[in-house]
Amino acid sequence: MATAAPTEGGSLRELTVRGIVLGALITILFTAANVYLGLKVGLTFATSIPAAVISMAILRFFKNANILENNIVQTIASAAGTLAAIIFVLPGLVIVGWWQGFPYWTTAAVCFVGGVLGVMFSVPLRRALVTGSDLPYPEGVAAAEVLRVGSQSAEGAEENRRGLATIMAGSLASAGFALLVAMRLAAGEVGRNFRLGGGSATGINASLSLALIGVGHLVGLSVGIAMFIGMLIAWAGLMPLLTAAQAGAASLPVDDLVGTVFGTEVRFIGAGTIGIAAIWTLLKILGPVLSGIKSSLAASKARGKGDLVELTERDLPVSIVGGTILLSMIPIAILLYLFAQGGPIADNPVPVIAASIAYVLVVGAIIAAVTGYMAGLIGASNSPVSGVGILAVIISALMLAAFFGRNMGENDTAALVAYALFTTAIVFSVATISNDNLQDLKTGQLVGATPWKQQVALILGVAFGSLIIPPVLDLLNQAFGFAGASGAGANALPAPQAALISALAKGVLGGDLRWDLIGYGAGIGAVVIVIDEFLGKAGKMRLPPLAVGIGIYLPMAITLLVPVGAVLGHLWEKRAGRASNPEFYSRMGILLATGLIVGESLFGVLFAGVVGMTGGDAPLALVGDDFALAIPIGAIVFIGIITWMYRSTHASARNA
Repeated sequence: MATAAPTEGGSLRELTVRGIVLGALITILFTAANVYLGLKVGLTFATSIPAAVISMAILRFFKNANILENNIVQTIASAAGTLAAIIFVLPGLVIVGWWQGFPYWTTAAVCFVGGVLGVMFSVPLRRALVTGSDLPYPEGVAAAEVLRVGSQSAEGAEENRRGLATIMAGSLASAGFALLVAMRLAAGEVGRNFRLGGGSATGINASLSLALIGVGHLVGLSVGIAMFIGMLIAWAGLMPLLTAAQAGAASLPVDDLVGTVFGTEVRFIGAGTIGIAAIWTLLKILGPVLSGIKSSLAASKARGKGDLVELTERDLPVSIVGGTILLSMIPIAILLYLFAQGGPIADNPVPVIAASIAYVLVVGAIIAAVTGYMAGLIGASNSPVSGVGILAVIISALMLAAFFGRNMGENDTAALVAYALFTTAIVFSVATISNDNLQDLKTGQLVGATPWKQQVALILGVAFGSLIIPPVLDLLNQAFGFAGASGAGANALPAPQAALISALAKGVLGGDLRWDLIGYGAGIGAVVIVIDEFLGKAGKMRLPPLAVGIGIYLPMAITLLVPVGAVLGHLWEKRAGRASNPEFYSRMGILLATGLIVGESLFGVLFAGVVGMTGGDAPLALVGDDFALAIPIGAIVFIGIITWMYRSTHASARNA
């Protein structure tokens, strides 16, 4: 379906005040939802498609709304929502006890400076990985199709209405179930740990979370199967072996035994699998990325000589990109200097901070290329940014160990661990934004957008997200806390990636990192890589190694329902292939899944506010923890909501 592209005279407006304001408002919702979801389950979701649907439904009531203006709205909202993945690192500073909360301006500055660097690093990658490659960009292409259909016909308006209704219905359903759980009328988790004989033990657990069903639908069948295989490796293989090897295993309470072994051994094996998979990905894409950057620089040079470059090929000028990258080093140096006060770095800060800036520049540029490529290959939702974070924090910690060794006192080691996390947080902001930017720029390419205007919108999205993330983090920390932090209660959010990245930094700098466990995980990852490559050459369904690693690394309560959602999504897509309007049918499934995620996540943020105001762990509880009907009610209502939502969405999509 053809779409009008902007001309030199500006026939279609792109960057408008109303679009920027609307993008900022949508940002509040999706960023808060992603912060909560990431801290709870270790995953975030792409916000481009739901943001596009909401934008078109609202801007339709305004004069002269067009596809390019709607594209800017989804660009702003998706950039801010993606920046929320910074929660994979920053809570580590609370977990290790260096921060008690999240200083607003420091947290916002880390997010903003790192995010802007992510935008700048990804500008020269646009030609390499968007216009000059055959990467599929699944979410970028889908968002472009949503914008095209919704902006060009009365039928598109009806589809937008149904899509928005689906998001709302899914959100209300998942928020409603979360409310039942908060009232203790329904169980939020079912399962138990048990012994297998000979001192070994394992468990089976599942969170009754509609958000996890939505996540599974979005990530797809191959990722879902890979996570399930990783979960089997962890709980059917590693847990029985490792628990049996524990001294006095038979006399330990089964829950303590399982929890200790999983947290101190299995998760580090998963980290090794994730790490080797991330390195493999980098090696595979290095050649295409370098050639693409060369092409981008050549195009910029041609434009500088006065050669005509089409409006839809105009990026931010190289002078602005390069100047912004270099100028960003000044606030980064200031942030690092201020953060280092009170630790051993303060005695001689210049060499360490200089090395840290070089680290941000070099590793940031590499990570921007890696995450951008991964998003183009499998989508921003599926892109394993946390795996890149694991590598980044190990490099940062090793750099500090080279300066100070591993025999520091307890206080100095704690200060160095915190500095490693803080430096990694800046690099991680680069990674999260690069992971999203190229997906948005692919959408822009398909609808005829002007790249430099979209890149400005990405910076605006970073700014809005940076302002919202700190108070949401602080609210959740005060209400629930994070698992592993001092004083964390029974309802503490797992913050799985932040906990692991903190443990890695402590292990490297403390000299007690279990490299053997990471090596075992790397070995598992190498085997999976070989299998995945063989399946790819045979034309079979792939087995993403990073997803296998995540399945090993995350608790079963989180991972078990993701494959279930992936199967439901697969069945939905098969039915879409038989529908009269397959694209719309498929899109309605995506919007339903998004609604299930957003509703539960936003309720979690609101519930945190209630907890913070009342000071109680269960302010909405109507019954006690021993309510006998909580599990059957939870299971019945959970299955009933899933069945009802998919059937009602099917009816709406089928009648389009």
